[in-house]
Amino acid sequence: MITVYGKTTCPQCDMTKRVLDREGVSYREVNIEENADALEWIIDDLGFAQAPVVVVGDDTDSDDFDAWSGFRPDRAFAPDRGHGVG
Repeated sequence: MITVYGKTTCPQCDMTKRVLDREGVSYREVNIEENADALEWIIDDLGFAQAPVVVVGDDTDSDDFDAWSGFRPDRAFAPDRGHGVG
């Protein structure tokens, strides 16, 4: 499962979602302006302060878990990543 944590006005969030949509990748959106618990988790637990934050997987202890911030098509959509598009 891919989750995109973003904000209402966020060009990098829009670009990330646009690439996911274009590639046919399913994802869930969470607006961190409306979800204080999600905002706290990405800052305190994951250590990110820039939107979007893209999370792959649900279990932070899993080998398949991955997360990054910002518009990063090189990470999200590289063919050599198990969850990427390519």
